[in-house]
Amino acid sequence: MEFTRITSIQDPLFTQMHKLMQEIFPPEEVLDFPLWAEPLEDPGIRVFVAVHEGQVVGATEYRYYEDWNVAMTDFTIIGREGLGIGAFLANHRKHDLQQLATANGKVLFGMFAEIYNPYVSQDHAFGGIKPMDPYVRREVLSHLGYQRLDFPYVHPSWQGDGEAVGGLDLCFMPGDESLAELPASLVADFLNRYYAVLSNKPQEWLSMVEQLNARESVALRPL
Repeated sequence: MEFTRITSIQDPLFTQMHKLMQEIFPPEEVLDFPLWAEPLEDPGIRVFVAVHEGQVVGATEYRYYEDWNVAMTDFTIIGREGLGIGAFLANHRKHDLQQLATANGKVLFGMFAEIYNPYVSQDHAFGGIKPMDPYVRREVLSHLGYQRLDFPYVHPSWQGDGEAVGGLDLCFMPGDESLAELPASLVADFLNRYYAVLSNKPQEWLSMVEQLNARESVALRPL
């Protein structure tokens, strides 16, 4: 299996990856094909696919913020069972991020991720791929070290329609396992930068960020 970076929508592997995303994720979580052109050319956004026998069988997108020394896992897709795709992607992503942090003269502080909460919403089939089942993914991410940030979370729809998307938790995997909380300002600043590309923000999201700015810290809770 090959871990291959994609930097252009002209790459045939991107066409395969986008099709896989549409099969796995609900529509509000998938950016339209042509809108990927600019993000893929951004050196700070790292999109890799797992290629098995010429076919894209998995993918992950993530980014590293040098000024905060934190990362964000945008998504991880496992498109086929029985190939060890999840571990393959996680291990390569971890190694790449460690290299980026080292080049920045630091040890990675931690990594954000949005995680579906199946105890709140069970509307998504995720293409019928069992490793993508929200219950399975939540437990896997818990084992990796992710913890839930303790505040009600929504995010703006990636369809750009100004709708709020719920049913997820914002989580964080700290490099230091003893870390019990994050500065609320870091969480708010991260969300403002991460969603800056979406100009049409729902009021629920704006109110959430405003409430974060009024707090000192956000506790980390078990998944």
